[in-house]
Amino acid sequence: MANKNIPELFGSMVFNDAVMRERLPKDVYQALRKTMANGTHLELDVANVVANAMKEWAIEKGATHFTHWFQPMTGITAEKHDSFIMPDGTGRVIMEFSGKALVKGEPDASSFPSGGLRTTFEARGYTAWDPTSYAFIKDNTLCIPTAFCSYRGDALDKKTPLLRSMQALNEQALRILRLFGVTDAKRVVSSVGPEQEYFLIDKSVYLKRPDLIHCGRTLFGARPPKGQEMEDHYFGTIKKHVKEFMRELDEELWKLGVLAKTEHNEVAPAQYELAPLHTEANIASDHNQLIMALLKSVASKHGLVCLLHEKPFAGINGSGKHINWSLATDTGINLLEPGDTPFENAQFLLFLMAVIKAVDEYQDLLRLSVASAGNDHRLGANEAPPAIVSIFLGEELTEILNAIENDTLYVDKGKVLMEIGATVLPHFPKDTTDRNRTSPFAFTGNKFEFRMLGSAFSIAGPIIVLNTIVAESLRQFADELENSSNFKADLSRLIKKTIKEHKRIIFNGNGYDQSWVTEAESRGLSNLRTTPEALPVFVHPKNIELFTRHRVFTEHEIRSRYEILLENYCKTINIEALTMIDMVNKQIIPAVLDYQSELAELVLRKKSVNPDISTYTESNLLSRISSLSECLGKRVEQLIEQTIAVREIKDTLELAKAYRERVYAAMNEVRLIVDELETLVSSKHWRIPTYAEILNSVTD
Repeated sequence: MANKNIPELFGSMVFNDAVMRERLPKDVYQALRKTMANGTHLELDVANVVANAMKEWAIEKGATHFTHWFQPMTGITAEKHDSFIMPDGTGRVIMEFSGKALVKGEPDASSFPSGGLRTTFEARGYTAWDPTSYAFIKDNTLCIPTAFCSYRGDALDKKTPLLRSMQALNEQALRILRLFGVTDAKRVVSSVGPEQEYFLIDKSVYLKRPDLIHCGRTLFGARPPKGQEMEDHYFGTIKKHVKEFMRELDEELWKLGVLAKTEHNEVAPAQYELAPLHTEANIASDHNQLIMALLKSVASKHGLVCLLHEKPFAGINGSGKHINWSLATDTGINLLEPGDTPFENAQFLLFLMAVIKAVDEYQDLLRLSVASAGNDHRLGANEAPPAIVSIFLGEELTEILNAIENDTLYVDKGKVLMEIGATVLPHFPKDTTDRNRTSPFAFTGNKFEFRMLGSAFSIAGPIIVLNTIVAESLRQFADELENSSNFKADLSRLIKKTIKEHKRIIFNGNGYDQSWVTEAESRGLSNLRTTPEALPVFVHPKNIELFTRHRVFTEHEIRSRYEILLENYCKTINIEALTMIDMVNKQIIPAVLDYQSELAELVLRKKSVNPDISTYTESNLLSRISSLSECLGKRVEQLIEQTIAVREIKDTLELAKAYRERVYAAMNEVRLIVDELETLVSSKHWRIPTYAEILNSVTD
């Protein structure tokens, strides 16, 4: 695609503002814009006009069907396609799309996760058009972003609570802005830019690995001779095959209005990253779902497979999804922008304090928001932050807060020029602080980077938590300051008090160092190492009260999601255990037995020719493999026993703990044996691609 055509290509498959302004009558356009901006109700007669214009535009673009595109609690998207055709009574058809069909759909809700929000026989569910997210065309289908709810109105999706959290944050942030005399801002939104990491491997090796197919990660794999030790893949030259994939991916994303901006090689072999520009949280969430879907579909067209699992390969970096999160007004003001003199910027400091207070008081919820069986492999490893939540502020902001807390003078160091030593190189302003890639929640200039997410996550869950906990801090601040008789003095006291009470969450050091675990414990910070440890915090009374106060979740919705998360964890480990057993029985053991037979035959043949000839090498190898093979059989039997035994546990939390402590532990024992056998068995007999073969499968 020639560069001059990119502006024309961008958004060409989106029913965006420019298309609406062109195709809708002025009064209808204004009514729709009012609904999008203020959340007001859209009348059916207006919806009918919008639907007809949307249909005509979609047909011109080649669409034949429409679908309500929604995000159930599976973590991915769902869609049911209907064609535009309607009989005209003469044996022919017309193309029709009504306002009613635009605004509401009725998919069967019985087969989606509900966590007890409805019984199996209660099948009806509703999808409701979200006019704040533009409709788009994908695969000749008009996709209408929608919320998904039950017959009783319970949210069955991730979009509905996300919109609620955005509303809660907006309400409380505006209260604070009014205290500072800001009257022109009518809306405050969370702005989000999620960085997406992923692996690309050749489809032929993928199809030979049942664990990758069924589990998304390898259950076996000995360490390759060369992994990421040489650090030569990060930001390295992108291979031609991968570059062609990235080029098509960009074009498809740009057509859908996704602001795909940055792409590069990541740390691990075969690992890459895509980062879009920031957009409003709701749009960013929709766009990230499109990114994940297109990563997979475009990769397939190029003979590749995209892996989004958090840890597809043991021993090398897994994949994260860093959320860059900030607050902005509809007038374009970033509320987390310190400005040139942050120590004098009281408005910035108060919003900063709101985030610090929120993260400290609800660190357990932030950990919960990134909990999954897949992410348990990654958190605390060398490429990811630990399971302990902390905030990195950097040297300048930390010194400012220390000065405020201790009533000491802060001396502004001003801008420092970076001097590299060669006169030909330019001097440029040095950032006030370095980056800390070990921090789970780092301030990076005018935003926070939440680095704990796994690559397969929907970003909606963590954003819901961030929006809600910050809304709660702002609510408490507003309640205290709105009744103030001396705003300036009370504001100063509030900021100082908040620093004193919540500075324990600030940590600028190395999050990978074991000493931090000890220090964090002494500070009273939580360390929820695994998903079964983290999930129960969702139903703690404090957290239920938080979400219900801000009308983000009902208590019923919270408890249902808790059950869904527990069930997903158990199902994931069970699938992995069954896949492991199947692979051992059908691929690993047959390969080992074949090689044992070959070695035994070789020993017998050599002895039959010359009884005095040495067979030390063959016999020693045969003995070692035989011993490991026998051990493997016993370990697999133990895994089978544990997998069967845990099914008797009825309590879901206890079941999740058992899967972690018993089944997952037994799986690790099996893996140790298999990975050692891989290093001994001839490659002629080994039946699954090795790490070296997988990670280097894309060669050109």
